Amino acid sequence: MMRILQDEQATLAIGRELGALLRAGDKVALSGTLGAGKTTLARGILEGLGYGGEVPSPTFAIVQQYEPPETRLPVAHVDLYRIEEPEEIQELGLDDALIDGAMVVEWPDRMSDRFWTDALRITLEITGEGNRRLTWNAGDAWNDRWPLT
Repeated sequence: MMRILQDEQATLAIGRELGALLRAGDKVALSGTLGAGKTTLARGILEGLGYGGEVPSPTFAIVQQYEPPETRLPVAHVDLYRIEEPEEIQELGLDDALIDGAMVVEWPDRMSDRFWTDALRITLEITGEGNRRLTWNAGDAWNDRWPLT
């Protein structure tokens, strides 16, 4: 499945729609090259969860937590770009974030494919026209919620 995003506002809008759908235990994997719009999409997701503040890229922090009352449910925004060894991921305690919250992960390829079972996997690509092509693969947990119409 695919959708063309014309600009940053379109990326934020689909993120807001997705954020409104998130439930505790959800995993969203955001893939794409540098500058493809992963953080912009994550920003939209957080807006859809009710967050009104600035959403920086968690490249250096690796994990940025957002909690109620700022969001309607806890969400971890994770950027694994700087992760080099699988053992480093275990130290982050990401499974704990899924107990009562959701997780949005940039550069998910740094983790085992087994972790992404039942996740919503989104890939963003820059097209020649400056648009973004959004493609996805949705696990069973997303039946009746994704794709957006």
